Amino acid sequence: MPAPAAALYTDHLATLHERTAIALDRGGFEHLVVPSGTPHYQLFDDRDYPYAVNPQFKHWLPLTRHPGSWLVVTPGATPKLVYLQPRDYWHVVPEAPNGDWTAHFEIVVVRKPEEALQHLPKNASRCAILGEAQSALGQYGAFKPNNPQPVLEYLEYQRAYKTPYEIAMMREANRIGARAHRAAERAFRAGASEFGIHLAYCQAAGQDANELPYGNIVALNEHGAVLHYTELGRAPPRPARSFLIDAGASHRGYASDITRTHAADTGGEFQALVDAVDAAQRRMCDQVRAGVDYRQLHLDAHLALAGILRDAGIIRVSPEEALATGVSGAFFPHGIGHGIGLQVHDVAGFAASDHGGTLAKPDGHPYLRLTRTLEPGFVVTIEPGLYFIDMLLDELKAAGRGASVDWDRVDAFRPFGGIRIEDNVACTDGDPLNLTRDAFAAAA
Repeated sequence: MPAPAAALYTDHLATLHERTAIALDRGGFEHLVVPSGTPHYQLFDDRDYPYAVNPQFKHWLPLTRHPGSWLVVTPGATPKLVYLQPRDYWHVVPEAPNGDWTAHFEIVVVRKPEEALQHLPKNASRCAILGEAQSALGQYGAFKPNNPQPVLEYLEYQRAYKTPYEIAMMREANRIGARAHRAAERAFRAGASEFGIHLAYCQAAGQDANELPYGNIVALNEHGAVLHYTELGRAPPRPARSFLIDAGASHRGYASDITRTHAADTGGEFQALVDAVDAAQRRMCDQVRAGVDYRQLHLDAHLALAGILRDAGIIRVSPEEALATGVSGAFFPHGIGHGIGLQVHDVAGFAASDHGGTLAKPDGHPYLRLTRTLEPGFVVTIEPGLYFIDMLLDELKAAGRGASVDWDRVDAFRPFGGIRIEDNVACTDGDPLNLTRDAFAAAA
């Protein structure tokens, strides 16, 4: 890796060593043992599902396609990587470990999964073993994952505090994603189908569906009202009125999660609504500051979006009444965002402390994925949305709130599906870092 990234990685590992020593002490263990995981095989078949590396493993190592390997961390000692490099003529064999990162590890290469066991600590009962038990790895023996809660609670809570190395990796994941989003928009404006846009995105990202951090949401017209639309229609609609794409990219195990919405008619009412949401979203991103309760940011987003709905003549009530009565929730039914890093929806979003406990979601807002107070090092998504979802609008009428809505205006916007704008934003001691907007500016 480049020299600046190598230096950041060295500091990153020092932070992980500090956290691990505390976590092991809390759990009464001497070693941290982390299997990289193995593929799962489909029931009644000999095909495996796409392999996904254990996040606890890739937190230490820039290795994401190396099943059957193990990491052993013992405080005060050089961490050990037991690296599976099988003899195989059916599949591509992983290269021998190489790169600057290897200087930080004792590396043992094994040829068969079961050979790893002789290189693990002698007493498994003194090990915190983090992972998922998978029979395909071979015989775990005594090293079946135990996932002790005191260790997991501490390590997962601390993962919210991203190191400078991690933010650099996420910045690169956003750069790749922004480049691919530009290509996707060009494909949309050229008349491509959802499937064709998806292929253009993957081509520009240089990542296939199994390498991306999540399945691309590529939605034309009414499909934008389905929050997790992943069907990828093969024929473009006629006419194509709108385009919502929620798609990220991966870099060295870290994710970006980006959403943009485009109107075919850049001078029409739907474009004006997109512009209003985009302007509000930028203001929300500026609220990603130390000491801000993310739950309040979510509620403030409801007020801002309800104001946009009222100004567009879609609702007839004040933003405050729309929030209090659930009217805003019918148009904005999901949370304002979530933590992001090694996983798209990063862990410990509800953790009250590194000893466990839960911070409750606001009443009436069950889909918010993060309830912690923001602190320097947190990286979160900010993704407000407005949608015209028949089921939720019908429920609003059934609840006696139909008079709050101008249904003719709703009917005018239904064919466009919905709007979502999403950036990845890092909290600092001062102004937030918008990794996504920076990436789009560089890709322009």
